[in-house]
Amino acid sequence: MLQLTRREALGAGAGAFAITAFGLPAMAAAVEDAIKKFTGGAMPAEGGVDLTAPEIAENGNTVPIEVAAEGAEAIAVFADGNPAPEVCTFNFGPLAGSSSAATRIRLAKTQNVIAVARFPDGSFKMAKAVVKVTIGGCGG
Repeated sequence: MLQLTRREALGAGAGAFAITAFGLPAMAAAVEDAIKKFTGGAMPAEGGVDLTAPEIAENGNTVPIEVAAEGAEAIAVFADGNPAPEVCTFNFGPLAGSSSAATRIRLAKTQNVIAVARFPDGSFKMAKAVVKVTIGGCGG
């Protein structure tokens, strides 16, 4: 039977905290880079995009989302806690009935889901939603 002393337990907790704390900036930088790649470096404005996602997803393997941005020519979806933050991109042609889409995505853990829309005038708008995942989907 394995028994830990209080000092060993505190050391293990501090180590886990350090790994988590230093791992988060790397993931945040990855999603920022992915968004900059989609926008060509432009900063998207808040609002103008409807993102519907559940507050709690019981299974990260199939999380339903819906995105819409009237008049958008493309909408990209990012997840800041996934190993690869680019989830999907929907492109809409001039004959599209609406600039909206629905799909199921895979999330590794509780994280932000970000939708960024590109408009014909070159502007970008975004929306965020936090999805709490109880069972991980990307190796979690």
